[in-house]
Amino acid sequence: MDQAQRLLQRIGTYGERMIEAQRELVAVPSLGPTNGGEGEGEKAAIFERWLKELGLETEHEDAPDERVPGGVRPNLWGVMPGGDGPPVWVLGHLDVVPEGDRSLWSSDPWELKVDGDLIYGRGVMDDHAALVSSYFALQALQDEGIAPAGPVGLIAVSDEETGSAYGLEHLLKKRPELFSPDDLILVPDAGEPDGSFIEVAEKSMLWLKVTVQGKQVHGSTPHKGVNALYAAAKMMVATRELAQGFGAADPLFDPMVSTCEPTRKEAGVSNINTVPGRDVFYVDCRILPGITLEEVLAVFTERFEAIAAREGATVELEVVNRMQAAPATDPQSPVVQALTRGVKRVRGLEPKVGGVGGGTVAAFFRKAGLPVAVWYSCEPSVHQPDEFARISSMIADAQVMALIYAGLA
Repeated sequence: MDQAQRLLQRIGTYGERMIEAQRELVAVPSLGPTNGGEGEGEKAAIFERWLKELGLETEHEDAPDERVPGGVRPNLWGVMPGGDGPPVWVLGHLDVVPEGDRSLWSSDPWELKVDGDLIYGRGVMDDHAALVSSYFALQALQDEGIAPAGPVGLIAVSDEETGSAYGLEHLLKKRPELFSPDDLILVPDAGEPDGSFIEVAEKSMLWLKVTVQGKQVHGSTPHKGVNALYAAAKMMVATRELAQGFGAADPLFDPMVSTCEPTRKEAGVSNINTVPGRDVFYVDCRILPGITLEEVLAVFTERFEAIAAREGATVELEVVNRMQAAPATDPQSPVVQALTRGVKRVRGLEPKVGGVGGGTVAAFFRKAGLPVAVWYSCEPSVHQPDEFARISSMIADAQVMALIYAGLA
């Protein structure tokens, strides 16, 4: 039996151990302070213990944050030495999102529930599955006495769910020397349930708060006022038309075009017989790479101000969130090719390489000029009640990672 087959078989025996690892992680509500929690310290201690059980020395680049006990948000990693091949890095995140409406869960979100191949609990998919699979892939190499082809580093960061200022962004600012463009960097944080999608590009993201000011009057005399809701409605209708001007179709993405959608709306007047003098709504723009967000903002400002002027109103646009897309990872890059070969061997399928609407932590690597691939077997349960993951998928993902670690993909 060759080394690759030994690794695959070894990982196939880890199902129960993966369940217990998930059970330990789920029991820790690692919410960041923005989400009302005390941070990721307790979960980081668990992952650090795992790394030390593999015999790895760990390092930290924690971010100061007075809002959490201990005053820091943990970012840690451990590296298993290997041959002279390129270093491999796998990054997962420690924080999870809140449980939401507890009544929508069929079980306690902070206690692992096992049902055949499925496990339930907050964080099991996002991002415990990444931490567990990447860890047991390395465990398999150690158990089989197989040296990695190059150094293998496992990273666990904080703050992914609320912007990464205390997580990967902080780590890259403080320790840029850790990474090289020749490294194989994997972020298991998005994908398809069968592992058939490798993300190499993201759209830019721009969230706008739009405040329209008119003049409030009685509903029986609308001619004496300025209906802010009416002006806002015209602006909402214009958003999709404006999106059509932001770049040609790009087949890397689905949808292939830029999108701009009115989303959230704040409450206006509470009674029917009042013409509102103020209206507030929000727009979510996902823009193809190559279009600057300054250009998008200028176009929206010009159009919305013209609509407001025609209606006798005024309008103010406020940027709530913005992230300019970095250049895409080359689909022919070594990390994408290694993943493709690994998925073909383990899953028996040819993964699709493409882009997403925007917003993964991998953007920080790309902005630093570091090729990175986002991939794992991701179920459509992320951030939902009854979040679930599959044991079989964690095993398959660990098998793919182990082949890459060993240079056997």
